[in-house]
Amino acid sequence: MDAEEFRRRGKEMVDLVADYLENIEDRPVYPDVEPGYLRSLIPTEAPQDPENYEDIIKDVERVIMPGITHWHSPNFFAYFPTASSYPAMLADMLCGAIGCIGFSWAHSSVERAALIGGVKMKKVPTDEHYAVRKDMFMKMVEEDKADGLLPFYFCATLGTTPSCAFDKTEELGPLCNEENMWMHIDAAYAGSAFICPEFRPLLNGVEFADSFNFNPHKWLLINFDCSAMWVKKRADLIGAFKMDPLYLKHENQESGLVTDYRHWQIPLGRRFRSLKMWFVFRMYGLNGLQAYIRKHVVLAKEFESLVRADKRFEICADVVLGLVCFRLKGSNELNQNLLKRITQCREIHLVPCQLSGRFVLRFAICARKIESHHVQKAWQHITQLTFELLQEPEH
Repeated sequence: MDAEEFRRRGKEMVDLVADYLENIEDRPVYPDVEPGYLRSLIPTEAPQDPENYEDIIKDVERVIMPGITHWHSPNFFAYFPTASSYPAMLADMLCGAIGCIGFSWAHSSVERAALIGGVKMKKVPTDEHYAVRKDMFMKMVEEDKADGLLPFYFCATLGTTPSCAFDKTEELGPLCNEENMWMHIDAAYAGSAFICPEFRPLLNGVEFADSFNFNPHKWLLINFDCSAMWVKKRADLIGAFKMDPLYLKHENQESGLVTDYRHWQIPLGRRFRSLKMWFVFRMYGLNGLQAYIRKHVVLAKEFESLVRADKRFEICADVVLGLVCFRLKGSNELNQNLLKRITQCREIHLVPCQLSGRFVLRFAICARKIESHHVQKAWQHITQLTFELLQEPEH
């Protein structure tokens, strides 16, 4: 979908939304469908090639609407209000376009979870590729057990934030299973790449995981927020979070046919995120999504080759997907000064990381519309600022 089609479809969507809300009273407020009705109406896999937008919109009425409870209907008197207004919907549209994520660099979700849970957390040392391996992990487990601690959870990462490193889950998984430790795999960024067969070997060992998470809002053309999580045994989550006040009971909850996601998380409600995934998967098709991922990887490799061709710089980690970690050869202070100049110029935006005690610059291929000339222009900007920096007397 290009900009011109988006303009046209956007106007059509505004009309569809306005018609829906203005005539919502004519719809049954509560659905008359059986649990699982959707399975026979949609394919089990995303289409290989893009589908027609008109067909998707027709399916909204045919497939989606029969299962909807219409919370904005004047005939809805349950729970409490769920607010809605045309100004808020327009602003929501703008929010999606701006894509403001709203965090500052060095987020620490695992550490925060440990604080909330009141448990001790330890970081496992990595190898020369910044990946966790079995030997170092086993050593820590044995030491903790000898100290009277009970290791019960391990978070492996496929595509780490600093360097896009991949923990060796095919080694770590069996050990976690043997020790009765829950192994969660965090593939927030890299998980989207596994739709491409050539990157699937990076997923080896996933069969040992108890849970797996990735963020389609990072690299699968779905705007923030959209995070997908899989668990091997849902009873583990339901057993921890299940609460059944009278006002939330329903006739199908004991049937075994309903997956009640309020028992999977701390919040009670959730947004209808799967709808935007459904639109994207059908509008791009698997081929289109794979092409998008592969293009980013090619552009990262292009930037890597530019860095390697300049003897003043060095590559600091394996370039596997869309991230290049690089630095000027020299001190941390030198690289800090380079990044400061880059930031002050406001032409491009980079953030740093620390690898083996070294201050490193990260160049991540991010934008949907990025092309080779953007990469080339960014490198020219970096090299110009480098030249200016190195001309100063102290360097």
